[in-house]
Parts: sequence; structure tokens; C-alpha cells
Amino acid sequence: MNFPCKLTDLIATSHRYPFPHHLNNYFSLTHFLSSHFTAAAAAATQLHSPITSFAAPQGVVGSMNKENIISYLKMCSNSTQLECIYACIVKNSYNQDCFMINQFVSACSIFNKMDYGIRAFTQMDHPNVFVYNAVIRACVCCSSPVQALRFYSKMLSVQVLPTSYTFSSVIKGCALVAHSRIGEAVNGHIWKFGFKPHVFVQTALIDFYSSVGRIFDARQVFDEMTERDVFAWTSMLSVHARAGDLVSAKKLFDEMPERNFASWNSLIDGYARIKDVESAEVLFSKMPQKDLISWTTMINCYSQNKLYQHALATFNDMTAHGIIPDEVTMATAISACAHLGALDIGKKIHRYIQKHSLKLDVYIGSSLIDMYAKCGSLDQSLAVFYKLPEKNLFCWNSVIEGLAVHGYANEALKMFNLMVKDGIKPNGVSFISILSACTHAGLVKEGQRCLLSMIHDFHILPEIEHYGCMVDLLCKAGLLEDALQVIEEMRMEPNAVIWGALLGGCKLQKNLEIAMIAVDKLMILEPDNSGYYTLLVNMFAEANRWSEVARIRAAMKDLHVEKKSPGSSWIEINGKIHRFSASDKYHEACEEIYFLLDRLYGKPVLCLSVPELIFCF
Repeated sequence: MNFPCKLTDLIATSHRYPFPHHLNNYFSLTHFLSSHFTAAAAAATQLHSPITSFAAPQGVVGSMNKENIISYLKMCSNSTQLECIYACIVKNSYNQDCFMINQFVSACSIFNKMDYGIRAFTQMDHPNVFVYNAVIRACVCCSSPVQALRFYSKMLSVQVLPTSYTFSSVIKGCALVAHSRIGEAVNGHIWKFGFKPHVFVQTALIDFYSSVGRIFDARQVFDEMTERDVFAWTSMLSVHARAGDLVSAKKLFDEMPERNFASWNSLIDGYARIKDVESAEVLFSKMPQKDLISWTTMINCYSQNKLYQHALATFNDMTAHGIIPDEVTMATAISACAHLGALDIGKKIHRYIQKHSLKLDVYIGSSLIDMYAKCGSLDQSLAVFYKLPEKNLFCWNSVIEGLAVHGYANEALKMFNLMVKDGIKPNGVSFISILSACTHAGLVKEGQRCLLSMIHDFHILPEIEHYGCMVDLLCKAGLLEDALQVIEEMRMEPNAVIWGALLGGCKLQKNLEIAMIAVDKLMILEPDNSGYYTLLVNMFAEANRWSEVARIRAAMKDLHVEKKSPGSSWIEINGKIHRFSASDKYHEACEEIYFLLDRLYGKPVLCLSVPELIFCF
């Protein structure tokens, strides 16, 4: 990110001086930083032009006192009212009142109307530190960190001394721009102005150094703190957890004199990130109390690790405990339904959303579209899509993928064109869906055209998934040589999925020559995967080449390649999800199932008695 005028000079020269936590020449450094910020202020602070007029308030007769105007500010519900209130402020000569402008700027940040707040600020002759703090904080809240740093520079240039609250906002601004040099400069000011002992300022510094990837410096700030509150402990714990250092995070957790919800949630989330579900479960079960974020974190933990049944069971427990889920929780639960094909449960969650008047935003909307499509209810998926008041890229991608999976390739292509026409720029996922649609419908030329358009029109480089779709498309069309050429021309090394797709095409087209090329590569990439060997054995068997069958089976035995756990499938009946595998012996109704199968195939009945494996929502 480019910074205006002399501010970049400060950043460029700051490397000559030691990092503030190792200040042997502390006073010279802070003097350097202060003088450079002051010199930069005049050039760096290019504010909006003064305000000319705001809309006049209607229905206001005579003068209003300060208390009334502040009451109106607190009740303000839109930007038009905000304009009227400022007109009242000007009319009643409160536009130089620091407390009034402080309140007005804060109200502007709520409606993300910082242009109003900045214009009101520039009309002041002598804003005090509280007004500066309000403007800086508002700019940070409205995602304008560079503007916040400009005001900080302006503040120093007019000799307004910052407070600890100034630095908490300025440091957050530094974190948003992710520029370590500016953060170091501000850190020097913290030392200079005597705010090093302030806990919340140091806590903000911990978050800043974490945001720029300097975990060691964040820990050093924490270790040098003479006083720590629960928020400082939690911030440092979160830094270690996000960095994947769960040993340090757990050690801090155990040393904490007190814990809050965020402490527990951060550690659970850390375990989820490293896929340590067992530790996350143990910690979750030990929580004395659980809030919405605790439940959502645990549900996310299960979903991220593909334990979708556990995710839905936890969601069920959460609602049973009287916790009302938010949009994030709902989107995660709906996604779990999509992966399980649990249509009835998904419908229940949809009805729950409607009953509790939860906002159907783009996140819940895209999840519902995806869930209904994956569960085979494409009409419901389209109904949700068309009813969404706002659609983002995820919503479009979900409906395009749904159409593609159901074999409506031409409709998927039309929907893609509508998305582009609507001004939504596609991403790599969009083209994966389109290429998949072309694969299902055998549209080879259309698929090739889409891949070229992705590269040349949208400047998206193909990833391994795009090449996989193209190989699959060409193989199913019988163009095995073209598929092999695509693999050889890939911009990265093909993985096992790519070679597996080629092998699958060879099985379909009965081409043993190219199949052997694919298997030779797969034996290197995944030597323990029995599926590829089995596929090749079947191909040789179909060609009556029994000597090759015997040779491969012997090789599998010598290499200790064994068949892995069989794949599973699910079916939902009356809100219960039943799981089945090949030669399954783990279902409560297996006796009846095998009896019916034997009746169908005319074979003797198998008598089995096994425990159930059922999930109930």
C-alpha cells in the first residue's frame, strides 16, 4: 500500500534505528520519530474540502439545546437524519463544541459515513484530543486506516498530545495496513509519551505484531508487561493458537489466573486448525459455561475435519441448551447437511431460520443453495437463489455448480453468463463448476473455450483442479491422447488425482497402453493405494490377460498393498441418517436388508446381528 507524501520517508529510514523493545538509544529514536511525524503532517494530511451545506432539518422550530441534539444522535437511524442533525448543530452554533462533534463523528462511523464526520471535523478551529480520538477510531472502524494515520500525524503537528486511547486505535490502524515499520514508529511514540505500562495499549501491540507475522515480537511485548489482564492473556494465547503453536498456547492457558469465553474458544479453534479433534472435544467438555461462539467453534471443528454427523449432533445439542444460533452457525450446519445428503434435516434448519426471522444473507443463502442441490432438490435450490435479496460470488457459484451436477450444462453456462453480465467477476471455483458441467454433457469444445477464456479474458491461471476437469472431460469423450498431452503440458507437476482421472478414462475406453503409463506414475505417487492396482487388474481380466492379473496381484502381496476401508454411502429416512458400506455388518436392520437382497438375488439368507450406526437430529 502506498502512503502519501513524507510518511513513506519515515518508514524507509526507520530501519536505521533499533526496534523499540531493544531501545539503547530510546530517547534519540523517539525524538526522530516525533520530528518526522511532525514534519510529515502538513503534506500528509490532505483532508476533504470544507462542507458547504447539509440538508436542513424539517419540523424543527427554534433553538435546541445540547442534550436534545445528543438524544437525536443516539436515536438516529439513517444518513439523512444524520445530515439534518448536523444542520441543527450548525444552526445552534455547536459546530465548535468538542463534545458535540465527538458524538457526531462517532454516530457517523456507525453508518459508515465518515465523509460527513471528516467534513464536520475540518470546520473546527481547535479540536481537542477527544475529537481527534473519535475521528481516528471512526476511520479505523470504517476500514480507512491510512486516513486514521493521517489524522494522527495532523494531531502531532498541532501539538495535541495523544492519550492511551489514541494509541489503541492507531495501533489497530497499523495492523490493518499491515506495515511493520509504521507500527514500530508508533511503538516508539508509546514509549516517548509514557504509555508503555498501559495494559490495553500493550495488548493492541500484541495483536499488531501478530497481524504482520512477528510472533516473537508479540511474545516479547507480552513478557515485558508488568501487569496483565485476561484480555492480554487471551490475545497472546490466540496468537500462538493461530500460528499452530498449541504447546505454547496450552501452557499459557494453564498459567492464566482467570479465563473468559474467548480464552477457551481460542484454544479450541487452535486444536481445530491442526486437526486435533480429540483435544478440542476434551477442552469443550471441560468448559464451565458455553456461549454461542463456543458451540459454533466446536461445530466448525467437526466440519473442518469432515465429521459432519458430529457437527449436526453438536448443533442439535446447542439448540437443546437454548442457544439461538446465528448466521455463521446456520451456514456451517447447512453445509454439514449438504455433505451428508441430509435433506430432511436441512429443511428443518431452513424452517428454523424462517421461524426465528434470521436474515437470509449471502452466507446462509449460498449454503442453502448448495445443500438443496447436493441433496437432489434442484427446484428448491433455484427458489432460494431467486429469492435472495442480494447475491455475491458464492451464491452464483453454488447455483452454477448445482446445475452442473444435475446435468444441466447449457443452463449452467447461461447462468455463468448472467453472472458476468451482472458485474460479478468469476473466480477459479466458477470455472471448475463450468468445466464440470461440460464434462457431464460431453461439451469438449465448450470446455476448451471456457479454459482459454479463464486464462485470457479473466486472467486466472489454471490450478490442478482445472486440469483435472479437462483431463476428465477429454477422457470421457474418448480423447485419451489429448488428455495425456494436457497432462504433459501442465504448469505444475500432475498429482495422483490427475493420473487417476486418466486411468479411469483408460478403463472406460479399454486402453491398456496409456493405462500402464498412468499406473506407473501412480505407483510412485501413492504406492499404498490399492484402488489403482485393482482397476488395472480388472482391465487385464476383461482383456483375458490372466498372466498379468496374477503378476499384479503377486506384486501387491509383495508390497503389502491391501484394500483400505471401503467407501460409505448414506441414506436419510425420517430424519435419521443410515450409513452403509460394502459387506456392511454394522446396521441394526442388516438381517432384514440381507434377507431382502437374498430374495432379490435368489441366494441363501445371511443371518447377522450387529449394533447400529445411526445419527438422529
